[in-house]
Amino acid sequence: MSDIKKIKNEYLDKLSGDLNIENINQIKSELFGKNGKISNSFKTLSSIPSEERKKFASDLNLMKDELQEKINIKIHELEIKEINTKLKNEKIDITLPERDIIQGKIHPVSQVIDEISSVFSEIGFSVEEGPDVENEHYNFTALNTPDNHPARDMHDTFYLDNKKELLLRTHTSPVQIRTMLKGKPPFKIIAPGRTYRSDSDQTHAPMFHQVEGLHIDKNINMGHLKGCLNYFIKSFFEVDKIKMRFRPSHFPFTEPSAEVDIGYELKDGKIVIGEGDKWLEILGCGMVHPNVLRNVQINPDKYQGYAFGIGIDRLAMLKYGINDLRAFFETDYRWLNHFGFDPLDVPSNYRGLSR
Repeated sequence: MSDIKKIKNEYLDKLSGDLNIENINQIKSELFGKNGKISNSFKTLSSIPSEERKKFASDLNLMKDELQEKINIKIHELEIKEINTKLKNEKIDITLPERDIIQGKIHPVSQVIDEISSVFSEIGFSVEEGPDVENEHYNFTALNTPDNHPARDMHDTFYLDNKKELLLRTHTSPVQIRTMLKGKPPFKIIAPGRTYRSDSDQTHAPMFHQVEGLHIDKNINMGHLKGCLNYFIKSFFEVDKIKMRFRPSHFPFTEPSAEVDIGYELKDGKIVIGEGDKWLEILGCGMVHPNVLRNVQINPDKYQGYAFGIGIDRLAMLKYGINDLRAFFETDYRWLNHFGFDPLDVPSNYRGLSR
């Protein structure tokens, strides 16, 4: 019994001193560790006469509880002391001048994608997305592209394997195929995203951005296509009137196909959309080819529709006076600071994105 009292007095005395957390951990190890004094005391219970064992165990447990409580109190005191020290030493001087805040800019391409999506959402289009790495079937075959079509050549397309089965998508039309395969008509979607072609100059880049539209339903015709594009162009360029003409063209996935030109004129070296007698090609479109509908298990005798594709980067260049496409991808902060958009400085025609 005298040993228990001796241990208790020794460590109560230690715990009353000025300790840090390392000292307390050392005391805990000396008392409760594998070979600690209290742990070893419990191991001697079997050697104590039975008539004394109960009293010895009771006293040992009382000492253990008392020392453990003292340790917990000491740890709590240290935590409070540490908090008070931090409050004293780390307080904020509110009289100091505020630091400069550098706010980022929204890239013109991101801004234009949101503007396009906003305009089309107003007339019932939803936004669909797909992978940048596509297979040959979705990118070409399902879209009625012949095996000998120039778009399939190595100098036009970035293939990722020798079998020409995987590639970087050359347009966002594969999203149309994926959407039609996973659902049933009617469909009314746009598909904005990155696309890739082996081309690079002032108006072309190996990677660029495109938005494609698709509307499939019963009794859809070219008049619906013209009305849709007329509404979009006027809304996007913020003009009341627009001169627009359709020129016959050819795309494997539409029949009939057309290129769409819009009227413009030059004023003080700037392009003014909607006026003048000059014409500017802006997009390609047409009625979805019956073979494309058959490839996605849609009956072309029951359903038909239109599709269109627009270069997002070129729209941004026209609307915001940017004269070199390559600057979009050069990560020059000075350029972005000039042409980028403040997150709170929203253009007047921006209505909010609905997805």
